[in-house]
Amino acid sequence: MKRKIGIIYSSVDGQTLKICEKLNAFFNERQIETELCSIDNFKGNVSEFEILIIGASIRYGKHHAKITEFVLNNKNNFKDIKTAFFSVNLVARKEDKNTPNTNPYLVKFLKETSWTPDFLDVFAGKLDYKSYSFIDKLMIKLIMKLTNGPTQSDYPIEFTEWGRVAAFGMKIRESYLKRPI
Repeated sequence: MKRKIGIIYSSVDGQTLKICEKLNAFFNERQIETELCSIDNFKGNVSEFEILIIGASIRYGKHHAKITEFVLNNKNNFKDIKTAFFSVNLVARKEDKNTPNTNPYLVKFLKETSWTPDFLDVFAGKLDYKSYSFIDKLMIKLIMKLTNGPTQSDYPIEFTEWGRVAAFGMKIRESYLKRPI
């Protein structure tokens, strides 16, 4: 078995990709081989990996359908490797919704897929009104208004707590180092 970490992601506005790139760099700096790939381009087999990390963003209350389909199609293969999952969403900016047990999108996804990853987290995303289409901007502003979030900003607002991302990477690294060669 190859001792490599796979990182598969689905990213709408780029923040999930940015988090995956930070994790990828974290592992590479520690001489851990990785493979970073969009869910749209992944053609490999999960058994190639010692650990598989899946990162997915939320858009309009749902993770990308390809992520859900991938998990459902590979759950049996996950039994032979360690797995990690993280969700990226703006709701996680709220203190009462920023853990795997309290984030409604993550809880719903895990229930929907009946999957229990070895490592789990949720990270707040980025809000960038200038990059959204007119319809997306209206919808996101409405959601922000309903959840007491910022509805105006000329600049992107990054809610991601990078220390939490690093701690997530550290937990995965520790598990990786404990595995027999």
